[in-house]
Amino acid sequence: MTKAGSKGGNLRDKLDGNELDLSLSDLNEVPVKELAALPKATVLDLSCNKLTSLPADFCGLTHLVKLDLSKNKLQQLPADFGRLVNLQHLDLLNNRLVTLPVSFAQLKSLKWLDLKDNPLDPALARAAGDCLDEKQCKQCASRVLQHMKAVQADQERERQRRLEVEREAEKKREAKQRAKEAQERELRKREKAEEKERRRKEYDALKAAKREQEKKPKKETNQAPKSKSGSRPRKPPPRRHGRAWAVLKLLLLLLLCAAGGLVACRVTELRRQPLCASVNTIYDNALRGLRGHDILQWVLQTESQQ
Repeated sequence: MTKAGSKGGNLRDKLDGNELDLSLSDLNEVPVKELAALPKATVLDLSCNKLTSLPADFCGLTHLVKLDLSKNKLQQLPADFGRLVNLQHLDLLNNRLVTLPVSFAQLKSLKWLDLKDNPLDPALARAAGDCLDEKQCKQCASRVLQHMKAVQADQERERQRRLEVEREAEKKREAKQRAKEAQERELRKREKAEEKERRRKEYDALKAAKREQEKKPKKETNQAPKSKSGSRPRKPPPRRHGRAWAVLKLLLLLLLCAAGGLVACRVTELRRQPLCASVNTIYDNALRGLRGHDILQWVLQTESQQ
């Protein structure tokens, strides 16, 4: 027989008051559904079977007050075993349990416990102690509950520590992300400013080039009349005393001619000629006039009259 009570009626036949004895039934698994249909069965004996584990829905049998799971092959109890809050008596003798679930600490109604002949964790084994009589089994229940509460508290602290570490790590990640985003924003801002500066310089350069182009035609227009007017040579200003200089030049020329003729008439054989006689006479008169400054006075008077 691998599964007892495939029909509800079979289990009801074994129900004696509030006790249901399924021991020595060669069970490989627990008929949870059928047991749930018998809430009056507050005392359940599953000892001396071949159970290696209990299904998760077994923890829903909260009506159980006394449970015997001794002499099976259980390697662990369900994680929610602590939901059996009405459980007062629990026999786990001669199984293969090493640890108990943390929820075991919630079995506040537990008064009697036997964990002998299990390969228990050393700390749990020390807490359990011996269960050779009623008193020791009651002490075992009390000490194991205290131990499991301590384990639960340690695990809660560890969980809180891990949460704190995770929160700190998350804060660091967020701070790093914020720093990265701020750096990216600053980079984008700097790039935007550089781009704006570059465009401004380009605009200024284009504007300056446009101004230069606008200035060139004006320069050419201004230079054209100058070149046109420059093509006409400017008349030199009339020299002051122009007539005086002309008279002086003429007088010098006349003097040179007269001197030449005079030399010819006075030195050469031409002095006897009538013309030379007249020239000599004029020379003598001119010499006398120059001595009296008559000619110079005449030139100055002429210039002043002009």
